[in-house]
Amino acid sequence: MSIDSIPLWIAFLATLGLVLVALEIGIRVGKRRLLRGHGKLEVSSAMVGATMGLLAFMLAFTFSNAAARHETRKNLVVEEANAIDVAWLRAGFLTEPSRSRSRDLLRDYTILRLKAVSGEIDIADALHTSETIHEQIWALAQEAGQRDPGSFTIGLFIQSVNDVIDVSVRRVTVGLRYRVPPAIWVALYTLLMIGMLMMGAQIGLSGTRQFNIELALAVSFSVVLFTIVDLDRPTAGFTRVSQQAMIDLQRKLTAH
Repeated sequence: MSIDSIPLWIAFLATLGLVLVALEIGIRVGKRRLLRGHGKLEVSSAMVGATMGLLAFMLAFTFSNAAARHETRKNLVVEEANAIDVAWLRAGFLTEPSRSRSRDLLRDYTILRLKAVSGEIDIADALHTSETIHEQIWALAQEAGQRDPGSFTIGLFIQSVNDVIDVSVRRVTVGLRYRVPPAIWVALYTLLMIGMLMMGAQIGLSGTRQFNIELALAVSFSVVLFTIVDLDRPTAGFTRVSQQAMIDLQRKLTAH
């Protein structure tokens, strides 16, 4: 099962549960050490501080990368809409029936991209169809270039088609393939569990418990990890990239 198939709310509750369980185990271990007279709170505090500092660094690093990719995806939506719009306009340099055929393909391509992002069609099917449309538009551009190899305007159209294909590759790469690596997730959750165990042991050694603070701590870490997971999912979650630029382009192309 893919990680993306796990609903976000389940990921949040699972993280919250793991943190609470780790805290509880640590507290019981700390209480046991306290009863046996082995508690050294000063050493425990230093170790907890070092572990939590390392965890904070890993969380900040991962969050920064996920947020940067999210911002890149936003920029690529606008860039792709502009590339398709320019290709549509420059298709007017072609003669019929290539002009109408190119514009029909670009219109269908825009609709396809929107349906893929909204989940109306499967991503794999959308990518396959996108590649087919790329090949068809490029064939029309190649045919026009062969008919009039010295035409500057045909060269502009060919360049715009190349830009559409290039932006598509970058959107797919950044959106679907550049993700938080599994090794990073393993490291994050391992550090989180170790940190919570050690913090729980420190609480147990202190001899006092404050359940509301423990719950707030667990929720805080779970929210941060939830946000990272949300940012790392390009087609699901609460922080989806706005497709307004593509929607406006679709309306424009459909009106024509």
